[in-house]
Amino acid sequence: MTTEPRASERTGDFDGKGSRVAWRAWLPDTEVTAAIVLVHGVAEHSGRYAHVGKRFADAGFATYALDHIGHGKSAGGKANIGSMDGAADNVAAMLDIARREHPGVPRFLVGHSMGSLVILYLATRAPIDVAGIVLSAPPLDIPVGNPVQRLFAPVLSRLTPNLGVLTLDSSMISRDPAVVRAYDSDPLVYRGPLPARTATEILNATATVKQRLNRLTVPLLVLHGTADALAAPTSTDMIERGAAAKDLTVIRYEGLYHEIFNEPEQDKVLGDVVAWLQAHL
Repeated sequence: MTTEPRASERTGDFDGKGSRVAWRAWLPDTEVTAAIVLVHGVAEHSGRYAHVGKRFADAGFATYALDHIGHGKSAGGKANIGSMDGAADNVAAMLDIARREHPGVPRFLVGHSMGSLVILYLATRAPIDVAGIVLSAPPLDIPVGNPVQRLFAPVLSRLTPNLGVLTLDSSMISRDPAVVRAYDSDPLVYRGPLPARTATEILNATATVKQRLNRLTVPLLVLHGTADALAAPTSTDMIERGAAAKDLTVIRYEGLYHEIFNEPEQDKVLGDVVAWLQAHL
């Protein structure tokens, strides 16, 4: 017999770096044992993580998820994050809101894809007060995009930051056709070519984070599908070799695509995350 998640949902916004930032939260009806900030990937939005937020809330974790600038219900140019520093600042602001609303409980960061990169950028920029970090499909090695696109993206970022330079193949996100169809038909998912500014900020951030991995000292869980064609699994290898965290767990899921939270095996994946979070309360 199954029971429905006991989460209630809230929404809000704040004045972020660059523009207004919208957020939503899934809150347990029982005692809150931790606060989580969930950070989504490029071109998508926080609403795609409702099932994740409800699963976390059902485990007693108050879960907050912001929409990056230019994404979802936040303001800004379509899929244009503005800057990686600004994106990191907005995640830090979301952490502060979670701390104010739930003082005294451990705080965690959970990110997927570009969300993982934003978290890595934030956590290696300066020390942060969190009990742990969970990274899904961190994109330090990005196989998409040809050399010409990579060469000209920085120039276009300065001259025409909203010009599209790279289109993502939605068939690569999940082996579940229903997930791909929902992604393609979601009005809050941006399906055009990624803006030059966002592409450049991502590429620059990967280079920066690789040089700062030895600053990564907080407890860390890194998850990756071995068949990820958007963020190469070698990205997780880099973190495993370079991070200074003494508490480091890596799980590789054989044959899973990019969005491991949206694969047919998602229940197993989310169970692994919840178990790790509970072990680090």
